[in-house]
Amino acid sequence: MNDSSPSGGYRKLPELLRTVEQTPHERVASARLDPALALLRDWQVRRLIRTYQDLLNQPRYQPACTFFINDIYAARDYTQRNVDLRRLHETLRRWIPEPLIRPFTLAIALHELTEELDARLLDVLVKQLGMTDSLTESMYAEAYRRCNNYAVRVRQIEMIDAVGNGVQTLVNIPFSGNALRLARGPATRAGWSELMSFLERGYAAFKHMRGAHDFLKTIRERELGILNRIYASDPDPFALK
Repeated sequence: MNDSSPSGGYRKLPELLRTVEQTPHERVASARLDPALALLRDWQVRRLIRTYQDLLNQPRYQPACTFFINDIYAARDYTQRNVDLRRLHETLRRWIPEPLIRPFTLAIALHELTEELDARLLDVLVKQLGMTDSLTESMYAEAYRRCNNYAVRVRQIEMIDAVGNGVQTLVNIPFSGNALRLARGPATRAGWSELMSFLERGYAAFKHMRGAHDFLKTIRERELGILNRIYASDPDPFALK
């Protein structure tokens, strides 16, 4: 019988750790981030810092904000980490119950959707609005409207919320922290140290919050508000209203 409970996943932990250690790690070539894409992502990071400065100033939420800014949205090449995440997901799904693996599944889907949306936005910024070496709020908002993908943007915000709630569910499972610590040795020996560091930082940030409900609610409400103001042609859509 397939035990899909969290405790069932815990009993399989020794076998899982052996599998992780025996899974060959594939190194991929790093790609230099396209300068226009780097400009876009740097602008987005600075916008996030402005939008969530109040949360960054609160010790409870500062690690989670920093994790999102530095590990999710920063203007850097994430090729290796993303390949590793997909590869590890394929390994984990054979051993871990669906409720526990779901945050990984959603995170991969969210990243792929975000990359698609960024590519479309960048295409409009460069080809239609003539972006070269600078980006303004008005250009960004106009490009958002021209992409005409409001429903997809709403889905992106909903997926951020779903991933966050999934991570919080993992954090609430008593053995999850020990399992992550136990995985570090085998994963590092197999070459997965970069991905493990990423997972540990995310886990620690959510653990530190002692509950992510208010944090995720704030993100959902603010991002939906900004999205709606952009599509309503608000002259200052990024100001907190």
